[in-house]
This record gives sequence, structure tokens and C-alpha cells, in this order.
Amino acid sequence: MTLDQILQDIHALEEDLNMYERKYGVLSETFYDAYMQGEEAPEAAWVADWNDWAGVHEIWLDRRQKYQTVIALLQKQTKLIDLIQRVAHRESISIPA
Repeated sequence: MTLDQILQDIHALEEDLNMYERKYGVLSETFYDAYMQGEEAPEAAWVADWNDWAGVHEIWLDRRQKYQTVIALLQKQTKLIDLIQRVAHRESISIPA
């Protein structure tokens, strides 16, 4: 997986999260906290949405953590401006082991 792939995942997941936030009127963080405390969808038609929303949020959290870890590792090897320049020139940045 490359840095660009992680970012693409984050942006795609955020689009899904935004859709649920607009539909249900709360931020994903607020929803997820309540969901993890055992709050359930009050309407049967919402159950699949809520399960999907929670899953998307968990994947988003994972990708954000992966991004932070990768950026920290990369910045130990090079300056951020150099990373930005490489990405701007469409150079793939592999994740360090």
C-alpha cells in the first residue's frame, strides 16, 4: 500500500461518512460513541445503515492511524516538503517497513 492509496481510502471513506452524517444529522464520531455504548437504531430500516456507518467509521479510524504512522516514519527519512513534491509529481511513495 502506498501513501496515495491510504489517502484515497480516507477520502472515499469520508464521502460515505458525510452521507450518513447528512442523513442522520450527527457527526460520525458522535454516532460511533453512542453505537459503541449499545444504542440501537430505533427503526428497522436504519439497522443496515447503522451497521455500515459503524464499519466505515472503524475503517476510517484505521486508515487515519495508518496515515499518521506512515507520515511519522517518512518524516524521519525526509522533509515533508520533499514528500509533497514527490506526490505532486505523481511519484508513488511506498510505505516503509
